[in-house]
Amino acid sequence: MRTFIIIWLGQLASNIGSYMTHFAIKIWAWELTNQVTTIALFSVFEIIPSILITLISGSIVDRVNRKFLLIISDSISAISTLIIGYLYFTNQLQIWHIYATGALNGTFAEVQSLAYSSSISMLVPKQDYMKATSMNSAIHYSSVIIAPALAGLLYYLVGLGGILCIDFVSFIIGIVTVFQVHIPQPKPTVNSQENVRIWEDIIFGFRYLMARPSLFAMIIVDSLFWFVHDIGATLYSPMILTRTKNDTKVLGTISSAAGLGGLIGTLLLSIWGRSKGRVHGFLLGMIGAGVSKSIFGFGRGLVVWLPAQFCSSLNFPMLTSSSTAILLSKVRPDIQGRIFATQSSMQQIASAIAVFAAAWLSDGVFEPGMTQGGNLSYFFGSIFGTDKGSGMALLYVISSLGLLLVGLFGYAFPSLRNVEKIVPDYDAEYK
Repeated sequence: MRTFIIIWLGQLASNIGSYMTHFAIKIWAWELTNQVTTIALFSVFEIIPSILITLISGSIVDRVNRKFLLIISDSISAISTLIIGYLYFTNQLQIWHIYATGALNGTFAEVQSLAYSSSISMLVPKQDYMKATSMNSAIHYSSVIIAPALAGLLYYLVGLGGILCIDFVSFIIGIVTVFQVHIPQPKPTVNSQENVRIWEDIIFGFRYLMARPSLFAMIIVDSLFWFVHDIGATLYSPMILTRTKNDTKVLGTISSAAGLGGLIGTLLLSIWGRSKGRVHGFLLGMIGAGVSKSIFGFGRGLVVWLPAQFCSSLNFPMLTSSSTAILLSKVRPDIQGRIFATQSSMQQIASAIAVFAAAWLSDGVFEPGMTQGGNLSYFFGSIFGTDKGSGMALLYVISSLGLLLVGLFGYAFPSLRNVEKIVPDYDAEYK
């Protein structure tokens, strides 16, 4: 567990720097264009290369030293930050530069994520899987608390360039911590050592999951959830900035409330740390997030936004940690990279479609439809208003109600509800 904590601390520092940069770049791009499509394309250019590399990276993670992969991935991100910083300080930075480096970072970030997730079962005992995965959620939510507030304040003090410098230092911290520890490699089984063609290796994860319908059902429901979620997530920053006249402090405050809710959820999960009934944490987390986000979408100020965002984020550690812990306990370590890669590829394809859909629906349908005299304003104008941002708010609420429905949909299937009973743990299955 000590090695895991050392790596965890380095990744925490690295993530805080990265979140600050992402936050600052969104503000910079919104000030230039005021278009949801511009913000959405940041995600698209990160997701598409990641989709292409994901299934291959699963095979790489199962066969290549995971410590090496973590170091290389952080190093590439640090170099990308240097490039953006140079372009910014020489007044050459353009939107397409952000797209290009985002594509590069998205590729290697996926390898890093898989290597990190697949290393958990080699670094912590099985009874601590929930605690370890909840600590990973703490990385995300601690970053969400600290980074937006700092970036919102520093953006007008040191500018994007200063925030990029902080990000670069954070990557160095992440690299140094990984250098200092030993990450064990899983002992390969006979099957994992077989020489297979690339295509067979790519589809291995799908074949494995389809042979275990309960696990496959969990990942399908998970992908549906993130599809609907990412429609709303694409609208989140533009909607708040539009409704507050580009007040970055409000956006930072709401983001920090999200981080605080997630961190408290993580702490509660660490204390709870159950090894049974995790599927209920998975589905109830979806339902709770859907209810909270729906309330958020109806709000027009901090009085509603802050508590709704806090409550929404309270659910996500339970949701993500539960599904990850189930997979860690059901899939043997030497093939976890490929299984997590399959899960990730399905989520990313869903997310890419969601981002495109959100941008098109917002800029082309909902925003025009919610203006004074627009088709949608007749039905929803009294609820959401008819000023700029009203269309985004309506679409955000629709997507949030979708999260609630996905969670309820998951409970309708006995194979998913009973996944922990139906699928044996890998040590029981392969004794």
